[in-house]
Amino acid sequence: MQVDLPESWRSRLAAELDKPYFHKLEQFVDQERRTNTVFPPESEVFSALKLTPYEKVNVLLLGQDPYHDDNQAHGLCFSVQPGIKPPPSLVNMYKELQSDLGCRIPNNGYLVAWAEQGLLMLNAVLTVQAHKPNSHKNQGWETFTDAIIREVSAKESPVVFVLWGGYAQKKLNLIDTTRHSVIQSAHPSPLSARNGFFGSKPFSKINQALQAAGKPQINWQLPDLK
Repeated sequence: MQVDLPESWRSRLAAELDKPYFHKLEQFVDQERRTNTVFPPESEVFSALKLTPYEKVNVLLLGQDPYHDDNQAHGLCFSVQPGIKPPPSLVNMYKELQSDLGCRIPNNGYLVAWAEQGLLMLNAVLTVQAHKPNSHKNQGWETFTDAIIREVSAKESPVVFVLWGGYAQKKLNLIDTTRHSVIQSAHPSPLSARNGFFGSKPFSKINQALQAAGKPQINWQLPDLK
């Protein structure tokens, strides 16, 4: 597995990359790629860390598992590649964004513009076998991404952590809540969005927390792609 991390992350995660569990994880993913189709493509597994260097992280949004259908996943939670129809959770995020801040719903599900503004869009597991959700869980990714969450929590300047759904909320114990803001609600998936995601106004709450910390707010309006 090609671990191409930007220097700002590599220096902070070097100890993790040397641990036995990570070497086992690399072997597992390499074997999976030899025998199955694995998403996202190898060059995009660490896209979240590449697009949002450590020093620029102002918000951390935690997802669970990469999308497992063709051409969807590209290394950012909830985001899909250009030209791919937004999946149901993202459709619900757009609905809430429209009702919260009046944003126009874009013609795509490509969320890179958010990542470039300091929103670390991290899945807990970074790879998946095609068409088999959660097929790479409990192989070591969670240990690695927990270390990322701890590193973000160690930042001196305040960060906004966004935990949607029970899975993400279990990570609360990794966060220093005395220094950072945490925004929690139900998950935007169709199974739970009506039970506390719709109406939770997460996007305006994130911007309010950023403003209170003296940080630039996120422009949530995504551009249409031609």
